Amino acid sequence: MSIILKVNNLNKIYASGFEALSNINLEIEKGEIFALLGPNGAGKTTLIGIICGLINATSGTVEVAGYDHVLQYRKARELIGIVPQELTVDAFEEVEANVAYSRGLFGKAANPEFIKKLLRKLSLLDKRGERIMALSGGMKRRLLIAKALAHEPQILFLDEPTAGVDVELRKSMWETVCELRENGVTVILTTHYIEEAEEMADRIGVINKGKIIVVDRKADLMRKLGQKQLILQLESQMDELPPALQGMGLSLSENGQELSCVFDGQSERMGISALLNCLRDNDVVFRDMDTKKKSLEDIFISLVREAP
Repeated sequence: MSIILKVNNLNKIYASGFEALSNINLEIEKGEIFALLGPNGAGKTTLIGIICGLINATSGTVEVAGYDHVLQYRKARELIGIVPQELTVDAFEEVEANVAYSRGLFGKAANPEFIKKLLRKLSLLDKRGERIMALSGGMKRRLLIAKALAHEPQILFLDEPTAGVDVELRKSMWETVCELRENGVTVILTTHYIEEAEEMADRIGVINKGKIIVVDRKADLMRKLGQKQLILQLESQMDELPPALQGMGLSLSENGQELSCVFDGQSERMGISALLNCLRDNDVVFRDMDTKKKSLEDIFISLVREAP
């Protein structure tokens, strides 16, 4: 895939001396869904603000489809749509007029048919004549997406797109995001809901304390950093681990009826095989076996804890 967004050695230091971003390097592929994860204050919103031209960087460059976001600001900015976390809309304006106005801000010719098609896709067509104040919170969130897409950008930033919406609407919006990707829009989202990244993202980046910790494809990240916990239900109670088993990373439950061990994605097959052979050689009999896979949320938490 071609690179549509390139961030080079980006830094942001505020007048107070606070370093919000430190040497950020990032490349986003055209047509992908990229999830940027990080705790509060990690630098996610600052990074998006710089890319979208809302915040000035201290140093470094950003290229949008080859356009420098400072030297060729208008060219770069018209390729970007952004859906902010806050529900900032004109309460007294009608839905369709508000979306059409957003299109005009970027110098695009009026296109009522495109606006209607966009509203239909986002389940807003039947609300097009209503004032925004009459919309529910979820509908206002959809309206922000419509406004961001009104000028037909190639890249869409979603900053906490499902914050404050119910589970049903959240899943509906996931479907909307996936449809956008199918239509060629590159989607970059920040989220506190790890399941959103696990459900939708092609690649995941983790940022903490202004630094990118890791960027990888979701499947590769979970394979390399994911772990499985093997749980063995023993046939009979065990008071303590036999000496031959004490160096294998096994944990004995308090009631002496379960053994458990954690394997990483690289050594899982070999490790479990060796463990089961050792149990057999030491006459340890188990009646049931279960595994629990480490989730993306577990991986995210461990990465943030381990980061310097």
